Amino acid sequence: MQIILLEKVVNLGNLGDIVKVKDGYARNFLIPNKKARRATKDAIAEFEVRRAELEKAAAEKLAAAQAEGEKLNGLTVQIGQKAGVDGRLFGSVTNADIAEALSKAGFAVEKMQVRLPEGPLKMVGDHPVQVALHTDVIVDVTVSVLGEHA
Repeated sequence: MQIILLEKVVNLGNLGDIVKVKDGYARNFLIPNKKARRATKDAIAEFEVRRAELEKAAAEKLAAAQAEGEKLNGLTVQIGQKAGVDGRLFGSVTNADIAEALSKAGFAVEKMQVRLPEGPLKMVGDHPVQVALHTDVIVDVTVSVLGEHA
């Protein structure tokens, strides 16, 4: 399916690019999330009329994400979890737990923005984690997992 992107999408293209994607990806993700629309002649003409407005909105989102990223960069968040004597956790610390801790600290972060390259955290200690606030703004946060002995 040919679509026109309404914002930058990772591994696909930038605002205004006309790309060909699988039908399901367009119908189930891109179009419902207002990241793209079908590339018909009418849609392309309407996009060209609205291009400046969409670019301005994208620039504002990027600026807001950069400002939030500067506050968030290098932050250390502490999360308490039950642990055994050897430092292994009973359970794990997931991206949802980290997003909740960041929200309590005053940052609007969703769990899908927290990236755990090695999966959920299963040991007590400090762990580097990345938070993707925008496709172009990725900041490093340290998660300090504290063991609470059961």
